[in-house]
Amino acid sequence: MDYKKMDLGLGAFSIALGGLKVAAPGRLARFAGLDEQGAARKTIFAFGLRELLDGGMLLRGPAVSTNVWNRVIGDAMDAGALLLAFGGSRKKGAMTGALAFVGGAAALDWYTARGLDQQTARTFPVLKADEQL
Repeated sequence: MDYKKMDLGLGAFSIALGGLKVAAPGRLARFAGLDEQGAARKTIFAFGLRELLDGGMLLRGPAVSTNVWNRVIGDAMDAGALLLAFGGSRKKGAMTGALAFVGGAAALDWYTARGLDQQTARTFPVLKADEQL
């Protein structure tokens, strides 16, 4: 398995998802059955910015698991926020789908991060004196 290619794919996915969250947080809140102008909109926007940063880190390289573990942490934040908002949602089916989507993304992120850990034999890269990121 080429985990470095998966790393790049996750980076592109993060940029696309983050762009959607930043560009249309109100629509996403409405889709989930939440208040379009309240805290849900602001949270979605903030999480979109986080996704953009995660994607940028994954695309800039090198492919190390630390950057993918950041996505795993973000997935946990997303799942927690969705679970907190679930009770106030008017569209339980959409929220369940969003939770399933986040769960699938988390599983893929976890798998890729573990693979990169094994492939590179390190979670946090150590640069030699003559190397640059």
